Amino acid sequence: MLSFYGKMCYNKNMKIKEVLKDQVEKLNRYHIEDAILKVQILLQHSLGVSHEYLTIHYEDKIEKHVLRELQLYIHQLINGRPIQYIVNAQNFYGYHFYVDENVLIPQPDTEILVEEVIGIGQKKDKSLKILDICTGSGAIAISIRKNLACTMYASDISESALEVARKNAVMNHAEISLMASDMFEKVDGKFDIIVSNPPYIETSTLENLSEEVKNEPRIALDGGEDGLTFYRILIDEAREHLEKDGMLAVEIGFNQKEKVMRMFEEAGFCEVYSKKDFGGNDRIVVGKWR
Repeated sequence: MLSFYGKMCYNKNMKIKEVLKDQVEKLNRYHIEDAILKVQILLQHSLGVSHEYLTIHYEDKIEKHVLRELQLYIHQLINGRPIQYIVNAQNFYGYHFYVDENVLIPQPDTEILVEEVIGIGQKKDKSLKILDICTGSGAIAISIRKNLACTMYASDISESALEVARKNAVMNHAEISLMASDMFEKVDGKFDIIVSNPPYIETSTLENLSEEVKNEPRIALDGGEDGLTFYRILIDEAREHLEKDGMLAVEIGFNQKEKVMRMFEEAGFCEVYSKKDFGGNDRIVVGKWR
C-alpha cells in the first residue's frame, strides 16, 4: 500500500499548492495531456469544492484521506480511465451530463450535429417529432429538446445506457420519451427529423485507439468491418420512419463523407450535404427524404 500511494502522504499534511505541483509532475512523467487541468478537476472532485475554492485556498492543508483518494484517481487516469468516468461528468452544448462506463463520452465535435438539427427544426413551421437513434447518454436528444419546441424520442439497445439518459433528462429538466430498441426494431410511427451518432469506427482499427477511448463501451464504437454497418441500417430504415421532406442527420468519421453521402443519394435522399466540425474535419451528413 505504501508503494502505491507514496511516502509523501505519510510524512506531513500537504498544502493544496504542494499537492497540485506534485501530482502535475507525476502526470507529466507519464505524458498525460492537460495535466494541470486534470489534477485540478480531480482535486476539486476529491474535496467537493469549486475551482475558485482551490484558487483562494492554495495554502490550506489537505487531510490524508483526501490525498489518498486523489492519488487513487491519478492512478486510474495513468492507467487510461477517462477523467469523465472518474468524476462522472461531462459538459456538452452548455449542459452538464452524468456519464459512466455504460455510455460514450459526449465530445465537443458532436455539438455541430446538435446545432444543425436545431437550425433545421427552427425553419419548419410545425410541431416537430424528432428521434435520436443510439442515444447513449442522451446528450444529443436533451440538448436538442432544450433548444427546440418538439416531441423528442430517443432509443438505445443498451438498458444501462438508457438509465444514464433517463438520469440526464431528469437532471436537465428535459422531457424525453426513451425506448429500448435495436436500431428501428421497436420504433413506430414517422418523424420529421431522425438524428444519430452511431458507432462508425472500423473493427480492425479499434485496437489502435488511445487507452482512454478503448475504455469507452465497444458497442458504441464498433461500426463493423468498414465502419459503415449502422449507416446502412439508418439510411435504409429511416425511409420508412420519415415524414415527407423529413430529414436524416448523422455524425460521421473524418474519412467517411464521400461514402456516406453516396449512400444517402443512392437510397433516394435529396439535397444531401455535409458540414465540418470545429477542427475542420468532415463531421455530419444530412439529407432530405423525398
